[in-house]
Amino acid sequence: MKATINFYSEIDGEIKKFLEQYYSKNLNLENNLAFHKEFDNPVDMIDIISCYIDNSDKFNMTLWISLDKDVYICVTNSNINTLIKYIYERYPY
Repeated sequence: MKATINFYSEIDGEIKKFLEQYYSKNLNLENNLAFHKEFDNPVDMIDIISCYIDNSDKFNMTLWISLDKDVYICVTNSNINTLIKYIYERYPY
């Protein structure tokens, strides 16, 4: 199973603004209220998770990650450090 990130927002265009800032390019999203991306290596998702937390006061959206089938974790300021440590420990390669 691939690891996933899922952004959700109730504000049209909020996710697009964040992703364009993160990727430094213009994007066309099919859905302006949700975004889903898969990662073969869960360690690769840490950069975007960290960027989300660093900018969480600027954007009104939520981020959920999934490392296992049908198990979703909401990323917050309270659990970010534990999540990152867990990902590095679980996927050390």
